[in-house]
Amino acid sequence: MYVLLVASAFNSLTQRVHAELRDRGHRVAVELALPDVALGDTVRRHRPDLVLAPMLRTALPEDVWAAYTCLVVHPGPVGDRGPSSLDHAVQDGETRWGVTVLQANAEMDAGDVWATADCPVPPVGKSDLYRGEIADAALEAVLLAVERFASGTYVPRPQTAGRARPPVRQEDRRIDWTADGTERVLRVLRAADSRPGVRDRLLGADWYLHGGHREDGLRGRPGELLATRAGAVCRATADGAVWIPELRAPRAAGRPATPRLPATLALAGRLDGLPPLPELPAPPDAGPHRPAWSDIGYHEQGRTGFLTFSFPGGAMSTAHCRRLLDAYRTACTRPTSVLVLGGGRDFFSNGIHLGVIEAAADPAEESWANINAMDDLALAVLTTTDRLVVSALGGNAAAGGAMLALAADEVWCRSGVVLNPHYRLMGLYGSEYWTYTLPRRVGPALADRLTTEALPVGAAAAHRLGLVDRTVPCVPGDFSRETQRLAVRLAALPATDSRIAAKKTARERDEARRPLASYREAELARMRRTFFDPHAPYHALRRAFVRKERPAATPPHLTRAAADRRGVTGLAVPDAAPGPGSC
Repeated sequence: MYVLLVASAFNSLTQRVHAELRDRGHRVAVELALPDVALGDTVRRHRPDLVLAPMLRTALPEDVWAAYTCLVVHPGPVGDRGPSSLDHAVQDGETRWGVTVLQANAEMDAGDVWATADCPVPPVGKSDLYRGEIADAALEAVLLAVERFASGTYVPRPQTAGRARPPVRQEDRRIDWTADGTERVLRVLRAADSRPGVRDRLLGADWYLHGGHREDGLRGRPGELLATRAGAVCRATADGAVWIPELRAPRAAGRPATPRLPATLALAGRLDGLPPLPELPAPPDAGPHRPAWSDIGYHEQGRTGFLTFSFPGGAMSTAHCRRLLDAYRTACTRPTSVLVLGGGRDFFSNGIHLGVIEAAADPAEESWANINAMDDLALAVLTTTDRLVVSALGGNAAAGGAMLALAADEVWCRSGVVLNPHYRLMGLYGSEYWTYTLPRRVGPALADRLTTEALPVGAAAAHRLGLVDRTVPCVPGDFSRETQRLAVRLAALPATDSRIAAKKTARERDEARRPLASYREAELARMRRTFFDPHAPYHALRRAFVRKERPAATPPHLTRAAADRRGVTGLAVPDAAPGPGSC
């Protein structure tokens, strides 16, 4: 069947729908719903069997939904209507939510229902929830709706009642630091974590606050800053405190959007004239569900070590990479035979931090520092020969983050993960030793296709391709526990010690054949030319990504229908699809 995806952006959910429908043999194309594009003419040019809107901020025009069956994915249960469904769910403290696939008509979110699925709402940020439980429910409902449509016999049921709720605006998100307790503050911050943020006043200036984590020990005058940790600031609430990882300066009139930055970096000029805030390291880790927030943690179970990390948006700045490298080296001093890297529920990594780079005084120099820090981390993983290393991907990975995962001996991912193992759409050749690790896993021909076609790859297809060694079918919240169970079992296997010995021999053999330094030198030579060429497309692409600029038209490689023509890989031969824009 030919399915046309119409979306406001090729975001994580749209990518996952694209990958999984294609993996099931459907022909799939994408058109972006852009302000100056006549969508009706565009859809008629495709003549699809079905129009599917996984993420749409505007209503489909009548000339589209009247001529074609158009199914819209709404991130709310049956009867819920409005553009801020997840914002309401998180801020109101809902414990269960759902996704509805409904038919587009003249009234927003009021069409006949083709499929629904419900899901829990754990205490996480809206974007994490969207990529996790909501995406899982959306795929369940989408696949059922597509199957029902293909049957030609299913009659969708009308909605008998509905509640249209207004958009959540900044006045609804306002925090009163003198009166609001930690629970409400966390719900408000989590409901706006990636966008739009919570507008607030801090150190004499307006900021958008992004993300929030509980602090159980520190107390202070409500609203004041108490400490820093790993780039985040701790701020007192009426009855406790929260950690805020990122801030964003408001857009000035006539100026482009500003990037989210680590809070201490954003506040650097304003913190200088104040009494220094203490930098408080996280307390010693007692397990995977530590109560104290930190973006990096370590714990052990028997002969297995677990080095967890979680950076906002999966972006890894130079500082992130260096801190994680220090933690990795420390973990390698422990008497373990298996070391698990990752294991969290959201992004594994999306590579270098484009926001920090864009905000730097010299973006070219910061790009160079960041890619070298990523390479240092990948090299440490590649040259670990005294234990097995497992990359555990509970969430998506892209570009340099996907290649970092491939540096490990085994790659495990949750069944809902989407990989974008390419750099091309940010105008980069790439590094992280990908020219060594990717062909080693999938062969030179497929490595070339993956990096040039730039298609997102679902977990099942990634397993068939050899990009990952194991898929873990579980809900996002169970991935850490399942990973721990599997890793402990791996460490206990009699064959593990012999695998470690064989790994050391293989690394020595590969090094004699071609040193890792040679791969790094060749990759970085091309990256350096790009970074320090002011006319290279990378700079304009980076700025457009950070500033959230809309494209003038749908990229041509998205508009061509892609299908799994070979029935094996889930990849189309000539077509490409963009990743999330990280690198």
